[in-house]
Amino acid sequence: MVPFVEAGAVTVVSEMARNVESALPRRHEPDLADLAAFTLDSDGQITSWPVTAGRMFGHQADGVAGQHICDVLMTGPGQRDLVNRAMAEVAAGRVHTVTVAGGSLGPGRFAVRWEPLEGFSSGALVLVQRAWPQPTPSWLRDAAARLGSSLDLVETATEIVEAAVPGFADVAVIFVAERLAAVGELASSAVAQGAVVRRLAGRHANQDPAAAKALWRTGGVIVLGPDTPGCRAMASGAPILYSQLDSETVERLTRYPGQTEMAAGYNSHMASPLIARGVVVGCAFFGRAPASPPFNQSDITLAGELASRAAVCLDNARLYDRERRTAQALQQGLRPGRARIPEGLEVARRYRAVGDNVVGGDWHDIVPLPGGRAAMIVGDAMGHGPEAAAVMVQLRTAAHTLADLDLPAEVMLSKLDTMAAGLAGTPFAATCVYAVIDPPSRSCVIAQAGHQPPVIVLTDGTTQVLNLPPGLPLGLGEERFEATRVDLPPGAVLALYTDGLVEGRTRTLDAGLATLRGSLVAALAEPSASLRTVCQKVTELPNEDVEDDLTLVLARIRP
Repeated sequence: MVPFVEAGAVTVVSEMARNVESALPRRHEPDLADLAAFTLDSDGQITSWPVTAGRMFGHQADGVAGQHICDVLMTGPGQRDLVNRAMAEVAAGRVHTVTVAGGSLGPGRFAVRWEPLEGFSSGALVLVQRAWPQPTPSWLRDAAARLGSSLDLVETATEIVEAAVPGFADVAVIFVAERLAAVGELASSAVAQGAVVRRLAGRHANQDPAAAKALWRTGGVIVLGPDTPGCRAMASGAPILYSQLDSETVERLTRYPGQTEMAAGYNSHMASPLIARGVVVGCAFFGRAPASPPFNQSDITLAGELASRAAVCLDNARLYDRERRTAQALQQGLRPGRARIPEGLEVARRYRAVGDNVVGGDWHDIVPLPGGRAAMIVGDAMGHGPEAAAVMVQLRTAAHTLADLDLPAEVMLSKLDTMAAGLAGTPFAATCVYAVIDPPSRSCVIAQAGHQPPVIVLTDGTTQVLNLPPGLPLGLGEERFEATRVDLPPGAVLALYTDGLVEGRTRTLDAGLATLRGSLVAALAEPSASLRTVCQKVTELPNEDVEDDLTLVLARIRP
């Protein structure tokens, strides 16, 4: 046994205590009044007891010298086994961290770190910090600071379990109502026949994030029977405390290797409803091991605070996810489908949203015409978001219909202008360029309505910005547009685009056009460059000045 020498142990403690903060569940600077350290020999007997330990636990050094730690502090149920596991880890040269409560430690929960005792043949340095209770528990302060940082349902649920474990519980699992997760609906659950929920996240103490992700598989859907604590909590809107898992849960856990054994390690449980805006959106499950005190009424209050914050954050994530999915579905529906490209043409196209906008005013289309010709349309309803998208979809539908009639380019734009002027509630105009490419004659006819001029890239690396009659934007009653015939030499590439590709806050149109021309030439010069590759490279070039959605359509007559 290592001799009991208090002064020497204090020196060892002072050198090693620098590492204690990484073991603590709270993230602010520890209060030294809630921090203590002492040493044990390989048999778990106390070999040093500094003043900090005496102040925290009320025992003096001469009264505990040589006693086993489980006779002084770790006297609660299951805590001797905990000490044996910790000492085994230390004997193997590893650090062991756990959250415990009860016994003679005093009221609350404590983070305990066991480290191999350097400078001695065997033994352990034990660092203890009070984790709870405090005026405002550290884990709850941490939760308040962290929750809501994400608008993703799974990430939000992960934040909740990481805040709850180990500060409040030894295990935590978050479920949301299946309809909320699947379709974003916020409605009271029909719990008379059970509640259908989906698991979003889970965590238990001393579990690293990678292991948690593997064990608590996201997206698992289960039905909570009407007599299960979770369903009862969701039905009543009040937390349910219970000491044993219900038979339904036990039966379900047996289907997954290791789950039954893990669940058997917890003997105090709480099912807390997640309520947002007066509606139950899910349920949180918490569990404590025998080394921790059972849940009580005070814990119900704290769990209610966490659940309240969590439910609002989950509902915010639900609202965002619903709007995002709606916008994505709208945008997907507005984009043209798989175009029927005439055999004599090679065409590539790409749209890229900029910033947080999921939908915008850009549109493009390709319409096959008789004689192997094809109409290419690129337009931009000025603005962002759903308002611009609403105008865009009407213009795109009308443009496709008019192009399919094989009208002359100037007539097509004139009719589209009349239609745009009659749109109800249109707060802005739109621009458009319309090109009909004729591969047999190696030419195209182009007309534009206030749009950016097309660019032609020739095989020798030179470029041309077409000087066409600009026309006024659609919706202003121009009614008259001019069409221009342009030759397309063998291998020449015609580029139609929106202003997001060439304009910016600090960049002039001339500078933007110069950049576009140079980018097209460089991309086309690469060996075996396809138009699709060129289109992608040009639209992905970094440009911090871009503040609008952008569209690029490239066309080349095949040899």
